[in-house]
Amino acid sequence: MNFQKLLRRLRTRLPKGELRLEPDFCEKYGGDKWFAHRRPEAVSLPRSVDSVSKVLQFASKHHIPVTPRGTGFGYVGGAVPASGGIVLCLERMNRIKEIIEDDFVAVIEPGVITAKLQEAVEKRGLFYPPDPASRADCSLGGNIATNAGGPRCLKYGVTRDYVLGLEVVMADGTITRLGSRTHKNKTGFDLHRLFVGSEGMLGVVTEATLKLLPLPPFRAALSVGFATMNAATQALKVIFKSGLLPSALEIADAFTLAAAQKRTGSKMLSGCNAHIIVELDGQERSVRGEIKMLEKLLRELKPLFVQYAFGAEACEKIWQLRREFSYALRDTGLTKLNEDIVVPRGRLKDLFRFAGELQKKHGFPVACFGHAGDGNIHVNVMVDFKQPKAQARCDAALDDLFKKVLELGGVLTGEHGIGLAKKNWWPLATSVESRALHRKVKDALDPEGLLNPGKFI
Repeated sequence: MNFQKLLRRLRTRLPKGELRLEPDFCEKYGGDKWFAHRRPEAVSLPRSVDSVSKVLQFASKHHIPVTPRGTGFGYVGGAVPASGGIVLCLERMNRIKEIIEDDFVAVIEPGVITAKLQEAVEKRGLFYPPDPASRADCSLGGNIATNAGGPRCLKYGVTRDYVLGLEVVMADGTITRLGSRTHKNKTGFDLHRLFVGSEGMLGVVTEATLKLLPLPPFRAALSVGFATMNAATQALKVIFKSGLLPSALEIADAFTLAAAQKRTGSKMLSGCNAHIIVELDGQERSVRGEIKMLEKLLRELKPLFVQYAFGAEACEKIWQLRREFSYALRDTGLTKLNEDIVVPRGRLKDLFRFAGELQKKHGFPVACFGHAGDGNIHVNVMVDFKQPKAQARCDAALDDLFKKVLELGGVLTGEHGIGLAKKNWWPLATSVESRALHRKVKDALDPEGLLNPGKFI
């Protein structure tokens, strides 16, 4: 039986419209926000865990590759069906099943958009802190697959810290429930967290029970500009030595700020070569006092400007500038290669210095901004692919960047994952023993290697 006939047989076993075979439709599901693309032979759009199970049972029996997918907002090619087959897209499983205020948990399907959950729980005085920059577009299932973070990771942690339980469909179609809805649980191995950050290679998440917190009643922020990056990195030290733990602490370099100024027309950014945003949250009286104390400490570093924001609405205006950074870099007309590396917090100054060296050596602008609070900086190599040998020069620049990051004691990715984009550097970043252990886990849970094949394992 040929492959298309086999897929048509699968279609008869699913509810109408849940398996699409038309080439034009499948083309739309062949990539994410990275630069690779491959059209799958079929796209599965399940509305229930039973449909997911049927697809995986069939695929396992007939040795068909399956690539799980959320909304396609990943940056490393993790949702690219590198071996063809079926793309299993969870976008239609998008219900918030429960928000239990007394238990401080939410039960959701994987297709729920992150911002939608945050808005729903905040109306009840609850808080789901993980806040990736694409939160208005990305799905919670995708967040779980990559262990997504965001600016608030500094104080509140990443997606993993909020996953209490999962319903997972294994590669052979078996449905299993792991974890619980309690905030503490030591019943056996911590198996549900094995699937957080697994990039769709170990199983398909069809439901998640997420921890919620009380919503902090007040927020305040400072937007601070500096003439030099050295002054900005010194400001980071001052903030941490103050004894306060900000909810978010962001930093941006001169190239990023120049692009942002051009996009937004902000006069404030004129002559600004480094910028930080620091936000505090908690009780209003204490937050107002703490933010004034920080402002006094930071003014000793002779900043170009200090802008206050009190309350959620005013804070969001400051964050709007931060959200313009990626768009501003795209406005340059250059291709933005966004590398979400992480270095130890104390090596940020070294990283920014090296970014300048990288720019001089390879001739590409390098724009750095991101989460200074936890050392997760988005280093953007800005490439004009019309230039001679641009691809080879670009590969050499990324090779130098990743080697330096590892030399500084850092890692290749903090929240985007390895996927296809960083596959070549996976052996450089991990030991032989670590790779062997990854392989054993993969073989145990997906012995046929059918889930998201072609990626780093």
